[in-house]
Amino acid sequence: MARAADCFAKRVSGLTMRPMRQSQLFTKTRRDAPKDEVAKNAQLLIRGGFIHKEMAGVYSFLPLGLRVLNNIVQVIREEMNAIGGQEVALTALQSPEPWTKTGRWRDDVIDVWFKTKLKNGGELGLATTHEEPLSAVMAEYIHSYKDLPKYVYQFQTKFRNELRAKSGIIRAREFLMKDLYSFNRDEKEFRAFYETCAAAYKKIFERVWIGEKTVRTFASGGVFSKYSDEFQCISPAGEDTVYMHEEKGIAVNKEAYTDEVLADLGLDADELAEKRAIEVGNIFPLGTRFSEALGLRFKDETGQTAPVVMGSYGIGPGRVMGAVVEVLSDEKGSVWPREISPFAVHLVALPGGNAEVAREADRLYEL
Repeated sequence: MARAADCFAKRVSGLTMRPMRQSQLFTKTRRDAPKDEVAKNAQLLIRGGFIHKEMAGVYSFLPLGLRVLNNIVQVIREEMNAIGGQEVALTALQSPEPWTKTGRWRDDVIDVWFKTKLKNGGELGLATTHEEPLSAVMAEYIHSYKDLPKYVYQFQTKFRNELRAKSGIIRAREFLMKDLYSFNRDEKEFRAFYETCAAAYKKIFERVWIGEKTVRTFASGGVFSKYSDEFQCISPAGEDTVYMHEEKGIAVNKEAYTDEVLADLGLDADELAEKRAIEVGNIFPLGTRFSEALGLRFKDETGQTAPVVMGSYGIGPGRVMGAVVEVLSDEKGSVWPREISPFAVHLVALPGGNAEVAREADRLYEL
């Protein structure tokens, strides 16, 4: 075992972190994970002292786990800033007003709300997503075509009353989400940014070492559009089923798998392999649904008023962390890519009783 003078050296990354002596770390490794924890990612993270399970689908991040999570956030932040994103922090508590205007306050439309009654008789909800509140904010600042385009993102805790929460930190009831929203003049401008963001997502997954396992996946657009895109990390631990074309590196989500979709993509069903996958990101065309409902309009060059064209782009840092564990772990435990590992170096003084070695270890620690 490492002696008290042993330390973790600080990471080499965009984050500045002080080194830490292992003897100061309050967490310890565990022989076993909780008996009710079935997901490999949560089992390994709990045993390693990275996270603590509060209840089904709810996890606290401990010092090592928080360092990993923050490093993933930093990777995402750097790539979002590189494509012109502006970071904000919106509230988790949500008023019914903007959501009622879009029809999404109703539980039969969004069935994962956590809501509460106020003492004055009003009602609040914990945000599941942020299209409505950000659209309302942007309506105060966007008035002319000269105000566009704009790209706004945040890292915010989301709350979803999920029916199933058995995949560790891959599907949780409380989790951190990066959501970016684009605001464009027209469909052409929107589509160009949509592909720019897709390329940024590819860079993110490559930087955390799951790029080779992650494929852009054709998916249903739900109520927003005919189609959307998911980024699915191929893994037996995944909750989704996709049909993947190995050579082309694209896939179709089972929920969107139809003859029409295959024809649109130029794919032959016989060339596709069925895979299990973890959804680590998604990008959605939103059209003008939210801008029309919430008064987000602008005047174009001719003086005509038009609704802003929007898009939504999500990545869950915790879900990415879980996918990294599922895909990269081995028989000895979790394997962390250098860019997101809690520390870059573990400095060990051996032999432990040698004073000269201990002094040199301390000197290196203080560098």
